[in-house]
Amino acid sequence: MESTLNIVSSITGIGEYEMKYEKMNNLFLRQSYLDSWEDYERSLKKKNFIKWDYIVLTASNEAQATAYQNQINSRLEKGLLPEETKYAVLPDPEGKRVGSGGATFQVMRYIAEQESERENPFKNRRILVIHSGGDSKRVPQYSAIGKLFSPVPRELPDGRSSTLFDEFIVGMSGVPSRIQEGMLVLSGDVLLLFNPLQIDAQFEGAAAISIKEPVSTGKNHGVFLNDGHDYVKCFLHKQTEEHLREMGAVNQAGNVDLDTGAVLFSSSLLKALFGLISTDGKVDKEKFHQFCNEESRISFYGDFLYPLANDSTLEDFYKEAAEGELNDALRECRTQIWNAIHKFSMKLLCLSPAEFIHFGTTRELRNLVTKDVLDYEFLDWKMQVNSAVLEDGFAAHNAYVGRKAKIGKEAYIENAYVLGNSEIGEGTVLSHVRIMDRKIPEQIVLHGLELPEGKKVIRIYGVADNPKGKYPQEVHFLGTTLNQFMEINGVSKEDLWDDAKTYLWFAKLYPVCADREEALDMADIIYKMAQGMASREEVEKWCASERMSLYSSFNAADIEASSELERFLENRVLAKRFIWNLEQGMYYEDALKIFGKRGISQEIFQLLMKDAANSEFSLKIRIYHAISRYMKSTRTIYDELYYDAIESDCFGTIQNVIYAEAEKNLPDSAGYKIAKDQVEIALPVRVNWGGGWTDTPPHCNEKGGVVLNAAMKLRGIYPVQITVKKLAELHVEFESKDIGVYTTVNSATEIQDCHNPYDSFALHKAALIACGIIPVKEEADLKAILKRLGGGIYLSTQVYGVPKGSGLGTSSILSGACVKGIFEFLGLDRTDAEIYDVVLGMEQIMSTGGGWQDQVGGLTEGIKLISTKPGIAQNLVVEKIEMSEEGKKELKERFALIYTGQRRLARNLLRDVVGGYIGSRPESLKALKEMKAVAVLMRFALEQGDIDEFAELLNQHWELSCMLDAGTTNTCIDQILLVCEDLVDGKFISGAGGGGFIQVILKKGVTKEQLHERLHGVFQDSGVDVWDCELLL
Repeated sequence: MESTLNIVSSITGIGEYEMKYEKMNNLFLRQSYLDSWEDYERSLKKKNFIKWDYIVLTASNEAQATAYQNQINSRLEKGLLPEETKYAVLPDPEGKRVGSGGATFQVMRYIAEQESERENPFKNRRILVIHSGGDSKRVPQYSAIGKLFSPVPRELPDGRSSTLFDEFIVGMSGVPSRIQEGMLVLSGDVLLLFNPLQIDAQFEGAAAISIKEPVSTGKNHGVFLNDGHDYVKCFLHKQTEEHLREMGAVNQAGNVDLDTGAVLFSSSLLKALFGLISTDGKVDKEKFHQFCNEESRISFYGDFLYPLANDSTLEDFYKEAAEGELNDALRECRTQIWNAIHKFSMKLLCLSPAEFIHFGTTRELRNLVTKDVLDYEFLDWKMQVNSAVLEDGFAAHNAYVGRKAKIGKEAYIENAYVLGNSEIGEGTVLSHVRIMDRKIPEQIVLHGLELPEGKKVIRIYGVADNPKGKYPQEVHFLGTTLNQFMEINGVSKEDLWDDAKTYLWFAKLYPVCADREEALDMADIIYKMAQGMASREEVEKWCASERMSLYSSFNAADIEASSELERFLENRVLAKRFIWNLEQGMYYEDALKIFGKRGISQEIFQLLMKDAANSEFSLKIRIYHAISRYMKSTRTIYDELYYDAIESDCFGTIQNVIYAEAEKNLPDSAGYKIAKDQVEIALPVRVNWGGGWTDTPPHCNEKGGVVLNAAMKLRGIYPVQITVKKLAELHVEFESKDIGVYTTVNSATEIQDCHNPYDSFALHKAALIACGIIPVKEEADLKAILKRLGGGIYLSTQVYGVPKGSGLGTSSILSGACVKGIFEFLGLDRTDAEIYDVVLGMEQIMSTGGGWQDQVGGLTEGIKLISTKPGIAQNLVVEKIEMSEEGKKELKERFALIYTGQRRLARNLLRDVVGGYIGSRPESLKALKEMKAVAVLMRFALEQGDIDEFAELLNQHWELSCMLDAGTTNTCIDQILLVCEDLVDGKFISGAGGGGFIQVILKKGVTKEQLHERLHGVFQDSGVDVWDCELLL
């Protein structure tokens, strides 16, 4: 029993050690990546940081090369690549496959042409070469664009979605500082993670970068055999585990030295190879053609590296598997290569910890981004990257998945739309397609390609299918075999192939179509044919179509058109994710982070503006607001539009929607007659206590508003005064007595022009329109209207003895006085509630954008709790607060009004505060929500006669107001409150604050005279003083 426990304990200990080692390994690699990112950023910003002199990509053809170059140019334009480095993309000549060795000779020729004045063009040069010109037969969806720019499932630290290319650039940023010269060659389908500090570049010849991997992995790849002195003894390519052990390639831990495809060449080795294609240091066309052609098809890995192994022989070299075919031309090339470089050796640089991630087959890639993605969580890999999706359980990269779509487990959606009621099967891969209301089977690949002249082809095949399979051997295709597919549907060999190359890769299976929907229909027919479910008509339609193979379609692809669609989708996805964040109530600054350092591009701006135009009210204003804030903070201009134009779209939308609702409720003027020769109206001002700002659109429309306020006489009078008089002349006269201006109006058009906030008579004009005397827009004859009424109209206004910017609601109360006076002038009996509605319409006609509390505060005496429910139409519920006589007496005695001697000058106050709400600023949302609750609590305190509790609630509201708007207070206001701090229990600002009047609740026993003496003693005759007022309770 004891020995058994010891064994279990030992096994447990080993397991814990392995877990600890893996954790440490991952931490090291994560830190290595972060270090590489810092190196990458330094390479962009610091001129003296050691960088690659050249970065060269190889491509399979001109079209792919152009696409690669466009990707590089795009990154250069955005400052995402070091500008001092020279970049080149070199396609195989005339689209003919010259092999990775031939492509490397092309790189040497390019460098030699760039360094034509140098004896050794590679001396003191740091060159990065990424071989990326393969056909990607095993991952056909990347044949056209190349695996090099295939997605990696994570976002880079700057917010961009990553690709293999970006990972190479970042990961290799620290390598140049570790080597004095030479060429680093990488395979474009292998992601290698390591720390550049591990590289020991002291070698002459070549150095192979290797990592330790289990023998179970090594048997599927190339393995180096160490000669015992850290040099390569020989290569073992895809050997059995047994053979690898027999050769001594497996260490005690069961690991091998894996060939990562990353090799360093010294300048002397490069010069020796260059000598094969040059004469007297200049490229020799004839020699170059001998080594760079489709017949020889030289392999970098097979033909350049093999001679460098210590145990290699020329005879074995001749037998080494070829990238193309073994022939006399290749044999002659190998002889010359052997003679040129066999004298060099290959050092083995074994890096640990390190990670080797091979983007091999479609199934491997699908698994890598779905069920295996958690293995790389330490690198911030995740299943969904830069995608507009609402569900999880599947992988997505630059994908847009609609709300109703259903995606199967472990499916992979990349560069694709899935819209409507679509259903995508488990494990299916969608790439470059747009799916609308379709059911897609499981375990298949649908890949769309753009062809010249706008034509389309969609390639469909099984996730596990191998395009390298050759007929008539058993070749898997869409859940069946190619043989069965042909037999079931009566398809001959000649229908699929033109020659003896009867591989699935060359099978003409895919119809060329006029549009994407037709191409999807044809893909569906191919699937039905594979399942034996296609009708005779469908098979005949397929047979009659022009068809392409995986090979021919990728070679004919319009890669730039595909790239444009990819960029459009990326922008579409970013825009949609941003909008979804706004819909969910995210603060606009946080929502903008989705765009990363690149920000909002011109293309995304246009998409967002289009989305805004088509959105409902609440979302529309939030999109406009967020864009305008971004434009202002970054000083960006789009389509010659500045931020204030977009800001006006936001607030203009609010005004237009509310005005349209108000316009419906304007009174009908039919039957109007002047009933009185003269009417005079005088109204009190109001003091706001609780819920201010919650009555302002759009908050009140979306959340409802709650406000507590009271009417008040100032210095013994009702300061808001208007006069309406009947005139004998059939015209209209306006006068504003407090500013001393007067005018005569003879046309309805002049009155309808009432939207200018700087017009001294905008309020007068709006009053006549709101009351129905003058139509809003329709052409009208003023004299005819006045004749029907029975005379002309004189309307004068004045706010007596109240400073501008007082915060006592005088402007809106003046509107209420005008409406009340006009209706009385016409002999019309209107309730306060009916007048409220008309004044709301009048405020919108003037485009003030303000709330509804002020007019209620002045039109109805007493203390009122005013509330509304959410909705564009605001139906005010006004409840008068009943207080005991003792409570009223105490409140009147303890309430005091202090004038600050200043007025707030902030022109954009309303937009700033309302913008905080629209933009979902957390502090604004919290303040507005709590303000409503405080207003209700104030009501209860007053009804119970608890003035101390009321004072405390005023203090709470003061803090909320300051949270909502920092401009509520200022140094002068703070000083006033500090001076009288020991005399007051409660404090609050009138209106928006920042000036005007301060309200205070005095401590019990403190008189207003004492407060006056304290203020006067400090502020003298500056205007800061207690004003006589009377609450109308």
